[in-house]
Amino acid sequence: MGDVAMTIPVLRVFVNQNPNVKITVLSRLIFKPLFNDIPNVSFYAADVEGIHKGILGLKKLSNELLELNINAVADIHNVLRSKILRFFFSFSIKNIAVINKGRSEKKALTRTHNKIFKQLHSTHERYADVFRKLGFKIDLSNHQFPQKKDFSKTIEELIKNNDKTLIGIAPFAQYKSKMYPLDLIKEVIRELSRNSNYKIIFFGGGKKETDILNSFEKNFKGTLSLAGKLKLKEEMIVISHLDCMLSMDSANAHLAAMQGVKTLTLWGVTHPFTGFYPFDQPIEYAIISDLKKFPNIPCSIYGNKVCKGYEDVMRSIPSKKIIELIEKVVKKIPEKNNFRDMSN
Repeated sequence: MGDVAMTIPVLRVFVNQNPNVKITVLSRLIFKPLFNDIPNVSFYAADVEGIHKGILGLKKLSNELLELNINAVADIHNVLRSKILRFFFSFSIKNIAVINKGRSEKKALTRTHNKIFKQLHSTHERYADVFRKLGFKIDLSNHQFPQKKDFSKTIEELIKNNDKTLIGIAPFAQYKSKMYPLDLIKEVIRELSRNSNYKIIFFGGGKKETDILNSFEKNFKGTLSLAGKLKLKEEMIVISHLDCMLSMDSANAHLAAMQGVKTLTLWGVTHPFTGFYPFDQPIEYAIISDLKKFPNIPCSIYGNKVCKGYEDVMRSIPSKKIIELIEKVVKKIPEKNNFRDMSN
């Protein structure tokens, strides 16, 4: 979901700067709500577990898409399925562009020996480069965030007292190496919950995560778990109203940043230099594990690989440091923060 969410700001800019172009986004149905409010963008659901499964299913999918009179193809995923689709498209469409994922650069950044520690091209810019290859102009510095939507009655009944400072916390990630230890996140929650002006909202999914977040809600005053209580579309509306979001290097960081929410991120074996930093966020909002103690960070691009002895890198981040940054951010007067590619 994080990769998909990172496309949203890019598509917003593209359709604004190329108003005569229609975009058809191909992805899984679950991601459709992310694209609902972008002009000139329609969504086509790929049923990769059903009628579009396997090579024959992808052939059927390519035929369905060709009926939409597509003139160009932007492959911003570049995985096996999209490669097969590109092959089928190539017989009818000549204008096809593919993302450069910078695999050699990322390998140099994450290797243990002779590491080249530098900021890589942002993933947002890599997406934009695909459209540039197709001949379109796109300048991400001219991005504008959409207006926030009002709470529905369902959301209002859940949130209550939404006049308070709303702080989101998303403590989970796909890999443990990217998760702040639960005992330490409890310290953060405990301290923040002592401020009666704060309302802390937890985000997550899955039974195990839901159970943990429900226990947080039960044990800490002024907190609320939204796990399993709202659909993605409604959850995004809640996120858009947050005064700040605390997230791991995971999808919730991108769901918040794509809506202009101040997004604080915690980094374990991964690092912002990999290019997956949330859109339009100051680098000061990133809290990184101790690079002096753990100089081989980043060990991994996605967190699926961990250097030996780096299993607990997140414990090098003091909970006090997180609390202080949250309090500083929510008290700060909003200011325009133009997107910048940190590779420059």
